[in-house]
Amino acid sequence: MIDRRAAASRQADREMPPAPTTRKKKAHKAASIYDVAKAARVSVFTVSAVVNGKSHVGKKLKKRVEAAIRKLNYRPNLLARGLAKRHTHTIGIVVPDISNPFFPLVVRGAEDAAQRQGYNILLCNSDDRLEKEEECLEVLLAKRVDGILLTKTPYEFSPSLRQAIDDVKVPFVLLMRTFPSLTKDAVITDDYRGAYEAVCQLARVGRRRIGLLGGPVRVSNGRARWEGFRDALKANGLVYDPELTIEGDYRIDSGYRGGHLLLSRSPDGVYVANYLMTVGLLKAAEEMGLRCPEDFGLVSFDDYPWLAIFHPRLTTVELPKYQVGFEAAELLLERIRSGPGQGEVRKLVPELRVRESCGFRLGPATNPTKARGNPLRPTA
Repeated sequence: MIDRRAAASRQADREMPPAPTTRKKKAHKAASIYDVAKAARVSVFTVSAVVNGKSHVGKKLKKRVEAAIRKLNYRPNLLARGLAKRHTHTIGIVVPDISNPFFPLVVRGAEDAAQRQGYNILLCNSDDRLEKEEECLEVLLAKRVDGILLTKTPYEFSPSLRQAIDDVKVPFVLLMRTFPSLTKDAVITDDYRGAYEAVCQLARVGRRRIGLLGGPVRVSNGRARWEGFRDALKANGLVYDPELTIEGDYRIDSGYRGGHLLLSRSPDGVYVANYLMTVGLLKAAEEMGLRCPEDFGLVSFDDYPWLAIFHPRLTTVELPKYQVGFEAAELLLERIRSGPGQGEVRKLVPELRVRESCGFRLGPATNPTKARGNPLRPTA
């Protein structure tokens, strides 16, 4: 069947006279689709077809249009095109705090994955507060993002926001925390395993009175790290002492306050559930005149290049931050293209990096693989 509209457009393009010479446009005025059509001596319909990748435009006309686009530095109105197709090619990302050094690489991974598929990102900070989280989501929904990556606060949304989410059917993928009542799609790290390996390393070098400065147990990764800590103690024949378990909020101030409280109870080993709280604990230790690893061994969660200048160098559990963001964005884009799935939780494996802060005195041999069957790689 002949496409009469396309044929008519081609006929009009052949009959259109050459564009008259005009004075150069002012630099600040952006070229429009009409300018491109005039410069290429084609119809607006033909320019639109080329921009949108339609196949009925002949090679010769397509080259003319593309040459005019390059000459005029024409940028299609992506927002208008997106709204016409019910897509804006943007995704939202809501994190607790972008100033936390963990999240910039997560966001970078998500941005790289999104841009590979023609999407841009809008970034919001929730400060881990439900009220601000809801405000962020309302803004993103108003901007008609195609999907949202979210590090969820531990609280349920208001009924009105939940209804709005259900109405627009925007897909969510969670980052670092699970929240099944919102979505079963998430990309997280194996926080249980990371905590388990951290405590086993302290036990392996002879620490026997091991304390925890943990994250909030009301969030999924805080609970997982606490469970890994507890099970590693049991696997190594050590006693769990509630007095040596302090709950923080992943910020420096809570690490400082918790560090003073925990270190005053004389642990000989400490596992801290994130980097920022480790900074606070070390400040508390300095004020108390305590030395690491002489007075207590230390293992921290997450690793950064600048930790090489710490003295002693920190033993850490590295979390694959970039990969978390990259895979979460890929999963979200898959949901945008194909619709809801059965729900998928991708759990990425952390890496124990042994350095001086834990101490190197060899303790009695243990078999820490018993608890939940977690395999542990040999460490020096």
